[in-house]
Amino acid sequence: MANAGLQLIGFLLALVGVATTMAAAMMVEWKKQSQGKSHRIYEGLWMSCSGNERTTCEFHDSVLKLPTEVQATRAVMMFSIFLSAVAVIVSTVGMKCTHFMDGDPKSKSTVAMIGGIMFMVSGLLTIIITSWYVKMIVQTFNNSHRLQSFEFGKAVFISWAGGLFTMAGGAFLSCRRCSRPQSSPSLRGNNLLPTTNPKSNYV
Repeated sequence: MANAGLQLIGFLLALVGVATTMAAAMMVEWKKQSQGKSHRIYEGLWMSCSGNERTTCEFHDSVLKLPTEVQATRAVMMFSIFLSAVAVIVSTVGMKCTHFMDGDPKSKSTVAMIGGIMFMVSGLLTIIITSWYVKMIVQTFNNSHRLQSFEFGKAVFISWAGGLFTMAGGAFLSCRRCSRPQSSPSLRGNNLLPTTNPKSNYV
């Protein structure tokens, strides 16, 4: 029962991580720029917004016109979310609290471990691409006029958090000790079989 509880905790952590990653991918504050005291410009993976008190947003028209960091981050984030969606299905089949594959506990634990590994890879991809995106923004900021450059926004922190939660949940699920079936205690037959068979001879 304890192993099933750890699997459930890992699965819930992974779900929180996937939801956080999806929210970060949809956010518009991946990078921001301030023009004057009140005018703000935000750019995300899918749209850009600008304005003062009233903000106007519009979707990116052409993928080819986007900066390299936006194109790469968008592609990797979508692949990470897709991989997490597959991991949700695989982990559901392999978890002990479900009734799939109950006739084969060993294969069931292996499936749970595979789902956990997929979650870990998904979270690692999210962390890597987000870190690379931040690196590119910082390099552009340092190499150009700082008043006209973008800074990274709060979406990158949410993306990092989503990747960490997903990896943590996957670590619980892929833990072999947590997912393997409990072996039944072996019967000891030493006490059931006589060790000696004495024969008494009477004259």
